[in-house]
Amino acid sequence: MITKEKKTSVIEANATHEGDTGSPEVQVAILTERIRELTEHLKQHPNDDHSRLGMYKMVGKRRRLLDYMAKKDIERYRAIIAKLNIRK
Repeated sequence: MITKEKKTSVIEANATHEGDTGSPEVQVAILTERIRELTEHLKQHPNDDHSRLGMYKMVGKRRRLLDYMAKKDIERYRAIIAKLNIRK
C-alpha cells in the first residue's frame, strides 16, 4: 500500500502544473509506484492471487493511459517512459 506522503511526492514530481493531480503523467506515475510495491509484495508472497489480479488490472490501466499519451502527444509519452524507467 502506498503511503500518503509517498503519493504526494510522486504527484509533485510528475505534475505538469500547479494543483495537477489527474493528468496522464501523474496517473501513470502513481500506478507505476503501486505496481512496483505490489511486485515486491508478490516476491515474498507468491500465492497471493488476489493481489496479483489487482496488479494485473493496474498494469492494464497504465498501458491504456500510455497508449492514449502516445496517440495524443508522442513527446510527453517518451518523456514519462524515460523518467519512470518503465521500458527496458
